[in-house]
Amino acid sequence: MGFNRLDPGRSVEIYWGDLTPGDFVTLSVLLIFAFGPYVYAVRSGVSLALATVLSLLLVTFFQAGVDLLGIAFEPIAFLSLIPAIAFEPSMVHRWITAGWLHADWFHVLSNILVIALVGVPLEQRLGGKRWMAIYFVGLLAGNVSWVGTHIGDPTASLGASGAAFGLLGAYMAGWPRDEIEFPLLFLIKAWPVWLITLIKLGFEIYTMYEVESLGQSTGIAHLAHVGGFFGAYVLIRPIARSGNVPLEGDFELDEARGMMPIGIDPWQERGLNPSDPVKRILRRLREEGDEMETRRAWVEELAEQAICPECGGALEALPGPSGEYVVTCSSNRKHLRWP
Repeated sequence: MGFNRLDPGRSVEIYWGDLTPGDFVTLSVLLIFAFGPYVYAVRSGVSLALATVLSLLLVTFFQAGVDLLGIAFEPIAFLSLIPAIAFEPSMVHRWITAGWLHADWFHVLSNILVIALVGVPLEQRLGGKRWMAIYFVGLLAGNVSWVGTHIGDPTASLGASGAAFGLLGAYMAGWPRDEIEFPLLFLIKAWPVWLITLIKLGFEIYTMYEVESLGQSTGIAHLAHVGGFFGAYVLIRPIARSGNVPLEGDFELDEARGMMPIGIDPWQERGLNPSDPVKRILRRLREEGDEMETRRAWVEELAEQAICPECGGALEALPGPSGEYVVTCSSNRKHLRWP
């Protein structure tokens, strides 16, 4: 898992008034590297989680280039989060920009590994806008946790790991039984989210209390990780409640009442005439859908063959914890959730 790195060895108290025209040019290029992947992702409709990975990588390349070329402007000096000056109005940008800075390549790679492996499947659950919202929730919650407990500390904190832990916290609160590919226990395989969380969060809490309580320091802001996790854990349900995919607990509420009856299908209800393969699937679903496994098979085939009767978009079959499947619109769950 990635981490927020503490960097006590740099000159960090640089203000807007200290910037030269050359510094503003360098800062503008950095912002282009940071925002460019998001502009492309929005225009092309590609994953914002992967855009975040590319953005973090480009900014790290930029940091390396600044050091290599000996440019006077230090990104960490102006953009990292410093508790001692965090509440000064002119320094408010640091609460966000610190999440795009990293101390070295191991630092950034450990964070983007989590953002890619956890973030991409979570984005498929949440949708891009809600995913970005929960990403920033984790980032800010981690920073608030760190600054709130280190008032007056002049040490710089940087890194995206509060946001990365936030993604894991959101996944744990929303869909803990999902299995995702993740390097754990020296194996890369599909692990349940709850197990990944148990190990990762448990290690953070153990390290935070066992090491730092002894007056030692690992150079890692463990409290920012824990704060990012719980901030996203608490807020994911109101953020995701109106999203495309039901939260795991919402499925359980439906299933507590038993399997939903087939009833009239959405195409018939709207007076539409679906294709012959879709008609055949709907007929078989009514005839054989009283058994959970059979219904699942026909719902999955329906999602492959039919389109949303509301918007004409693609459909997907979503599982609940008890195994019952429903077909929903991939673009907007409110368009269709049946049976």
